[in-house]
Amino acid sequence: MRQSQLFTKTRREAPKDEVAENAKLLIRAGFISKELAGVYTFLPLGLIVLEKIKNIIREEMNAVGGLEVQMTTLQNPELYEKTNRWDDEVVDNWFKTELKSGGKLGLGLTHEEAITAMLVGHVSSYKDLPMSVYQIQKKFRNEIRAKSGIMRGREFTMKDLYSFHANEEDLNDYYDKVKGAYERVFERVGLGELTYFTFASGGIFSKYSHEFQTLSEAGEDTIYVNEEKKFAINKEVLDEEILAEFGIGMDDLVEKKAIETGNIFKLGTRYTEPLGLKFIDENGETKPAIGASYGLGVDRLMGTIAEVMSDDRGLVWPRNIAPFTVHLVALGTEGGEAYTEAEDLYRVFSELGIEVLFDDRNLGAGEKFADADLLGMPYRVIVSDKTLASGGFELKERQSGEVRMVNLEELIEIVK
Repeated sequence: MRQSQLFTKTRREAPKDEVAENAKLLIRAGFISKELAGVYTFLPLGLIVLEKIKNIIREEMNAVGGLEVQMTTLQNPELYEKTNRWDDEVVDNWFKTELKSGGKLGLGLTHEEAITAMLVGHVSSYKDLPMSVYQIQKKFRNEIRAKSGIMRGREFTMKDLYSFHANEEDLNDYYDKVKGAYERVFERVGLGELTYFTFASGGIFSKYSHEFQTLSEAGEDTIYVNEEKKFAINKEVLDEEILAEFGIGMDDLVEKKAIETGNIFKLGTRYTEPLGLKFIDENGETKPAIGASYGLGVDRLMGTIAEVMSDDRGLVWPRNIAPFTVHLVALGTEGGEAYTEAEDLYRVFSELGIEVLFDDRNLGAGEKFADADLLGMPYRVIVSDKTLASGGFELKERQSGEVRMVNLEELIEIVK
């Protein structure tokens, strides 16, 4: 992409109506645009990041046997009445809309009911199980406050996976597989070292649910981390009983602030019984399937990365999800030697399949460098009369800040 063709503009000042650092940075860099509180448009660079995160998630869900579907946003109240989740007294963050012909519909905030009801027509025998279905789709939640940027929106993209099983043993086995898949997702998006598998309240379904908590001072949760065993306990369930269960004391834990970036929890027959998802087992008996739900906020992941991997100059994208691998900066006038050399390098990168954003704008060096730092691509390559006189190009690694002179062969080897 040529930066001169990119309609978005960077901003030197943070928007005054934003509190969250992720939103400030992403708006300043032109990755997102705020439409209203908790509602954001993803602009070209932001959409590239979002799609790369989706693809990583999709690959890992497919690897554990997940089958992707696309469910409807509009939700049938009858399903949620059967599970007692339509009443605003029970679930207080519905967005609801009225039909002109009469009656109401909901805008999907989660899809346990919809997917369970849909599978009734596809499951009849134990031979049809296990079954694992997921989607990556917009969700809508009528949050009372939306002040955390894209980490807590009223409209957001979520990956929700649902699995159904004939017995607890099979459920537990698959649950562990999804746990591993989540850990690989966090590793691939650059959050592996900061993210902890965390024990949390299981509600009425099981003793514990499990969260994936990413350390950040911007987090709304307090967790207690066991750094040796790489797990954590949410403050909401920390007591003497759980300490005894894990054979640890408070001295083994460190209090941290964290962002909940994913969750997995066992549902039992909470949805399958009222919605009639049953199967005939090996002995000819009819039983309800048992299920689990696995959530991962795509926008929230992106916002978390912006929070924890930025610095005072701007964003710092991990290579796997950066919009471009290289930010190529040409200094000099169009038609000059440096500009012509940059054009040639742009073509070389493109032919080699190296993703490159070419800053071909007629601006000063300081403004171009500031934009490169703000946008946060893994590598910045400067082509100028000075670098050419030194025999090559100036290469800067965004994360480490290391700057060095390289020739063409070295440059290609490094960025590939």
